[in-house]
Amino acid sequence: MTKSRWERRPDGSNWGDFGVDDQLGRLNLLTPERTRAAVAEVREGKSFCLSLPLDLPGGNILNPNRHPPQLSPTRRHGRLGLNFRLADVDPLRTDVLSDDVAILHLQYSTQWDGLAHVGAMFDVLDDGVPRPVYYNGFAAGEDIVLIDGCDESQVESRALALGIEHMAAKGVQGRGVMIDLLANFGAGRRLIGLSDLEYVLAKDGVTVEEGDIVCLHTGFADAVLGMQGSPDIAVLEQTGCVLDGRDSGLLQWITDSGVAAIVADNYAVEAYPARGLGDVCCSALPLHEHCLFKQGIHLGELWHLGPLANHLRRQGHSRFLLTAPPLRLPGAIASPVTPIATV
Repeated sequence: MTKSRWERRPDGSNWGDFGVDDQLGRLNLLTPERTRAAVAEVREGKSFCLSLPLDLPGGNILNPNRHPPQLSPTRRHGRLGLNFRLADVDPLRTDVLSDDVAILHLQYSTQWDGLAHVGAMFDVLDDGVPRPVYYNGFAAGEDIVLIDGCDESQVESRALALGIEHMAAKGVQGRGVMIDLLANFGAGRRLIGLSDLEYVLAKDGVTVEEGDIVCLHTGFADAVLGMQGSPDIAVLEQTGCVLDGRDSGLLQWITDSGVAAIVADNYAVEAYPARGLGDVCCSALPLHEHCLFKQGIHLGELWHLGPLANHLRRQGHSRFLLTAPPLRLPGAIASPVTPIATV
């Protein structure tokens, strides 16, 4: 593929810096050397599961388009394949078998946003015509497509480029760095800009280096967990810090820091919708646009960071080994994840 897929790249983007056909974005900065450095952070050998139960938050009150997982048995010999006794079809067999199938909304709970999750209308051909495109100029309708079925219920989606399988094949094992917003600003809702971030980094002695995976602890996931599958949207809307995607200084820090990915324990990492700009045409998710569309930075949402953050604070540390590959599901736009932190 030549550069003809785009003649002009967005301001503030790194399109082409890792190659014109790159589909990993800033995960390219997660090198073997940086993975070795992450392993060196392990002192205790203690592991933390950073995933919520994947049936949380519960219901679809946070996002009406996303629903909890549905589990059902497969069928065997025309019967339900749960507690299936093989003796019913072969008297000589003593086995009892159970198989099931899951219907998963891939961004319902603890998740990775893939690079095909958020794109933008942008004049990639420099001809005055905005077109719907994603990171590195991959095009809606050409690279991220619908595959028609016999009826609407059988329509498939497929990311022919930027699918989550590329992230999975990369492996995603590197150094996590905890930024504890809850400990510094409390459990209430607060917009976090660059000055707030720099305050926490200095106060807690946190250093972020190129190739790190930044984890933002806000307390939101612990609040969700405490609601036991019946989320109170009025409470959650006032819970936890959220990044201010309209803060240009914060976006520039993300660019300059060289972080490989950004994770939060809240719903969208940033405030959604973002602060208004009056009649100015702009993104409703400016941090998503900056990270996924311009910089190729994967975003993790609804991770369960509380127990890890508390442990690190007691130990006086902020760094840990993070292992967090998504499902290797070709063509998927996002993925559930069961991240493991090792300290």
